Amino acid sequence: MSTQASRSAARLMLSPAVLILLVWMIVPLVLTLWFSFQRYNLLTPDRSGFIGFANYAEFVTSPAFWLAILNTLLLVLGVLVITVVGGILIALLIDQPLWGQGIVRILVISPFFIMPPVAALIWKNMFFNPSNGLFAEAAKAIGMRPFDFLGQAPLASIILIVAWQWLPFATLILLTALQSLDSERLEAAEMDGANAWNRFRFIMVPHLARAITVVVLIQTIFLLGILVEILVTTNGGPGNQSTTLTYLVYQEAILSSDVGAAAAGGVVAVILANIVAVFLMRAIGNNLDS
Repeated sequence: MSTQASRSAARLMLSPAVLILLVWMIVPLVLTLWFSFQRYNLLTPDRSGFIGFANYAEFVTSPAFWLAILNTLLLVLGVLVITVVGGILIALLIDQPLWGQGIVRILVISPFFIMPPVAALIWKNMFFNPSNGLFAEAAKAIGMRPFDFLGQAPLASIILIVAWQWLPFATLILLTALQSLDSERLEAAEMDGANAWNRFRFIMVPHLARAITVVVLIQTIFLLGILVEILVTTNGGPGNQSTTLTYLVYQEAILSSDVGAAAAGGVVAVILANIVAVFLMRAIGNNLDS
């Protein structure tokens, strides 16, 4: 069989999967775009009709929109900083020979296997509860007044919950990259008089650069859609202090039953997410080429 025939046969066999994938993606996208130009509320379906860009204007000019954008950026950046820095430190720690290393690694990655609603409930009731949570009991034990994390620092609390969930992922990726580092380079640098900080700064960090960019890209894509943790813990409050763009779309769709405004918000969220993804992809491409 010729090369051209082989390629044609491969394309023919792949075409059903490609078509299914396209239908799976295009049909919801087309319906979302269509609803975004309609006045369609589930409570008053008889008043539906084409209204152009009114839904987009209403969503973008909403008092909570720009705060939701800011909260989304703070959430993503906060989680990335904690997971990348914490992942590097934990990877350096568990890469050292120690007793029970296998058990330690299992314990480190265990939060990644806990479902987001369960993790949010654990943190809300066991740690952040201002009456009988672990943090409250610790504060009482040293004579301090318990701090209401979800009431007074809701966004920071959500960042902590999400970072706890994603820290194992970053640790695994960075640990794998760290173990691929040639130990002879570190030994040679040590023999040349480089201390631990210089070995870390000039050898380990450049070696981990590609792994860090992969962690940042993958986590950012998922973090832009964080919803469950907010829904379980704060419901976007107090006020709109912990409302993100995804939760704002949820409010329009579920709480207000406004399908048109929610569809417009979904389109805006997709556009912003793609802008971020393109920026990160270019940054990763430049990093890999350098």
